[in-house]
Amino acid sequence: MHTPKIIVDSRERNSDITSALEAKGLDIEIKALPVGDYAISDRVCIERKTMGDFESSLIDGRLFDQIHRLKEHYEFPILIIEGDGEFRLKSAVINGTITYIYIEYGIVCIATESSKETAELMASLAKHEQADKQREPSPKGGARAYNDTQFQELIVGNLPGVGAKIARSLLAHFGSIRNIANASSEELMSVDKIGKKKAELIAKILNRQYKG
Repeated sequence: MHTPKIIVDSRERNSDITSALEAKGLDIEIKALPVGDYAISDRVCIERKTMGDFESSLIDGRLFDQIHRLKEHYEFPILIIEGDGEFRLKSAVINGTITYIYIEYGIVCIATESSKETAELMASLAKHEQADKQREPSPKGGARAYNDTQFQELIVGNLPGVGAKIARSLLAHFGSIRNIANASSEELMSVDKIGKKKAELIAKILNRQYKG
């Protein structure tokens, strides 16, 4: 009988979920994942956030960068929001964010009350995905081929606070990645959804001397 396998990001190695998955008899591999927290198959990867993590990543802008990268690597990424308390942010903000993530990226957000419930959901997904032994978990997801336009959107979309929709707006406005890089903060602010703070950050990243 085939034992379902889940690749767990190394930052999650000591979580209650990892222990619960092992207790359920799943094959667990600990590895540094380039995106997400739990690779379920070659097309499903889970980003797990507690309610506090979700709010913090929304406020500092990390959330949409993570969501964008997940979608670039996996066909069916899932965002799990775990916790049984209440959000500090207004419900309109939380619901609007969840709706935006689904409409813009096609990513489903699932709420769980505890790490135990999260582990049960992951185990069920792994068993379903790997039932035919053809969807083993992959740390990089399924291979995808990109055309020139998609590569441009991918590069710009990985700038901090940008994402897929704003990347398309920037490219449509400036015409090329080179023109975006040469644009001043004031010029970047002429694009919808880019305020002063975001424009300055984009300009700084694109023009800062590399210190590898």
